[in-house]
Amino acid sequence: MVEGRKRVMGQKVVWVVAAALAAVATGASAQTRGVSKTEIVLGTHSDLSGVAATYGVSSSNAAKMRFDEINEAGGINGRKIRFLIEDNGYQVPKAVQACNKLINRDKVFAFVAAVGTPMNNACFKDQFAAEVPNLFPLTAARSMYEPFHRLKFYGAASYVDQIRSGMNYFVKEKGKKAVCVMYQDTDYGKEILEGAELQAKKLGIKLVETTAHKPTDQDFTAPITKLRQAGCDLVLMGTIVRDSIIPYVTARKMGWTDVVFVGSAAAYDSVVGAAQGMDGFYAMGLTEMAYADSEVPAVREFVERYKKKFNIDPNIGAVYGYVAADLTVTGLKNAGADLTLDSFIKGMEAIKGYKDIFNGPEVSFTPQSRQGANSSFLAEVKGGRWTRATQPLGF
Repeated sequence: MVEGRKRVMGQKVVWVVAAALAAVATGASAQTRGVSKTEIVLGTHSDLSGVAATYGVSSSNAAKMRFDEINEAGGINGRKIRFLIEDNGYQVPKAVQACNKLINRDKVFAFVAAVGTPMNNACFKDQFAAEVPNLFPLTAARSMYEPFHRLKFYGAASYVDQIRSGMNYFVKEKGKKAVCVMYQDTDYGKEILEGAELQAKKLGIKLVETTAHKPTDQDFTAPITKLRQAGCDLVLMGTIVRDSIIPYVTARKMGWTDVVFVGSAAAYDSVVGAAQGMDGFYAMGLTEMAYADSEVPAVREFVERYKKKFNIDPNIGAVYGYVAADLTVTGLKNAGADLTLDSFIKGMEAIKGYKDIFNGPEVSFTPQSRQGANSSFLAEVKGGRWTRATQPLGF
């Protein structure tokens, strides 16, 4: 009889211990910021009102569209995605304010497709202290994946590598000799300058001239005159949209035609291509441009869905935003039903040979690497639209 009571008591102890362990596991899952049984809260700080708004609005729209599609299909492991968008105005102080809100008030699980090199850099310290991953920002600065941090994920070629590839092509294949740089005096622009300096050193040449400007500048007569007087035959552009269009059109109106202008992927935008007077301008591309008559069926379908939802044609920012959201979804699915920060990191590292619908490069991650791909091609504006000019380039 005593022996029987001992066995019953022993079973009760086992049950109590098992229940306690289950409670601890449930508590650990519940403590994952931005994650509940029914919801995953993601956020972004994007430019909705500043000089890069053409990217910010379209990228956040497209990311939201992808998350909406996932929600309409039932979500991920029973959880719907709530996506919060804050305006950073392409200004560091506004970006810091937006980040603080998303981190401290909204308790987001991760940032997805945040816009701007200096804006992302400014948020990293507080963001990573709160263990909030930074996923696929709309900037190709190397700081998006270097130095290595387990919470950084970036999926394409860096600005440095892009501009080195473009410069290498025009010097070696087209015989350009007087290489110059026009760049924004920002973290982004300095990436372009550094890439040009690195490639000039590799090629054994010197940069002939450089000019710097503010992102908000609108008169480029003086810097264009300076570059022309220096005899530049290749100008590498650390510019985005408006500051790509105005200098190029200014140069052509001045009659300066014996020079090639090449931008990074930040200038590879349908707005730039469609602007009057931009034929002959080059930029580095990462994916197909989102044209309604694209030869790629999936791209045509994307354009149709985006235009129906937002009543405007998508630009390349929309492409980047959609891919960023889809890669995030892939990582969330890989993480499984017990979504924690650690399971998500493993889910992201499990991405191998990912292909987007826009013919972008294959994306893969490992526990040691946070740059998912590294190739870019040269595109040229012809007849008011971008056309691919080369296969993927190296340096």
